[in-house]
Amino acid sequence: MLSFSNPNCAPICKTQSLHRSRSFNPSPFPKPTNSNNLKPQIFRLICAVGELGQMQEVEDARPKFKWVEINLDEMNEAQRNHISRLPKKLTNRCRALMKQLICFTPEKVSMSVLLSAWVRSMKPARADWLVVLKELDNMNHPLRFEVAEFALLEESFEPNIRDYSKIIHGYAKQSRLQDAENALQAMKHRGFECDQVTLTALIHMYSKAGNFNLAKDTFEEMKLLGLPLDNRAYGSMVMAYIRAGMLKEGETLLREMESQQVYAKSEVYKAMLRAYSMSGDSLGAQRTFDAIQIAGIIPDVKICAVLINAYVTAGQSQEACVVFENMRKAGILPNDKCVGLMLDVYQKDNKLKEVMDFLMGLERDGIMIGKEASEKLARWFKELGVVEEVERVLRDYSSMELLQIGDSF
Repeated sequence: MLSFSNPNCAPICKTQSLHRSRSFNPSPFPKPTNSNNLKPQIFRLICAVGELGQMQEVEDARPKFKWVEINLDEMNEAQRNHISRLPKKLTNRCRALMKQLICFTPEKVSMSVLLSAWVRSMKPARADWLVVLKELDNMNHPLRFEVAEFALLEESFEPNIRDYSKIIHGYAKQSRLQDAENALQAMKHRGFECDQVTLTALIHMYSKAGNFNLAKDTFEEMKLLGLPLDNRAYGSMVMAYIRAGMLKEGETLLREMESQQVYAKSEVYKAMLRAYSMSGDSLGAQRTFDAIQIAGIIPDVKICAVLINAYVTAGQSQEACVVFENMRKAGILPNDKCVGLMLDVYQKDNKLKEVMDFLMGLERDGIMIGKEASEKLARWFKELGVVEEVERVLRDYSSMELLQIGDSF
């Protein structure tokens, strides 16, 4: 893994706070602070940052900085590689901060001190912040959220609701529930109302975390606000029902979607089908399988295998065989899972002759059984004590096949 830290490249601060109108909390969600503890300080920042450079010690009520050229020899190889990949069109002020962030080490200075120094020295506009945040996101940089949090409180960033929704969505993707909720509260505190994008991200986050009640409350809030519900919002709520084991309710919501010509992604239908299959609810599995086709999703061998499993688990051998045959008629080649499930059907009914015909039919069609099916077959034959008999039948069958091939010439 590439490292982003180098003690020779990061700012060093002798003090823990700066005298400003607000606390330098790295989070955009302010915590109570004692303003009496914030006094003018003497501090030194040493930083190598390209065109801006090294800060010198100045004693004053408000610190002043002077930047000098960076010494590339003080960087490690990973840092040099990251800096070399920065876009050529990057402005000097943005490049300077990117170099700082690439070389940042939290043991030497807080992120708020670094960013505050950049703001005072470079007077960035919103466009500069956006460029920096985009580069950090492209690099998947571990500091991207911290920089975004700081930016949300800066006047020069001119934050709007989409900036908040982006960071909420980013936290949601990483399942950082508390951070996402803090960002939501900060957004409301700034006077921004929740919109479709923000609430959809929250539903997805709560659903993924298995917090059904919060997902449902947020979903209902979207309805009350009259916000449009797209397949992502619906799909996330359906997944919340599935994870909560409320399959009928989830299926009802799928039908509500379909009535509005809104269809969930294939992953949602597959999750519903799998849940019904694992519980042995063949009727629910068949309804979901039918819904999959109505949604315009072409069933593949994996979907068929899940449906077969539903009938096998429910003890409905004949229906499982019908699904298998329909799959073959549709031109879908069975995988090892499908073959193994059919072996379960034959074994349960103790149909040795039928399974031999089944296996020979597969071989005629050039379908070779895999590891899972082979192991099941071996265990079954061993239990029956008919291994030698089966081998003899297979040899005779192979001889007949060779004789037929010879006669064809």
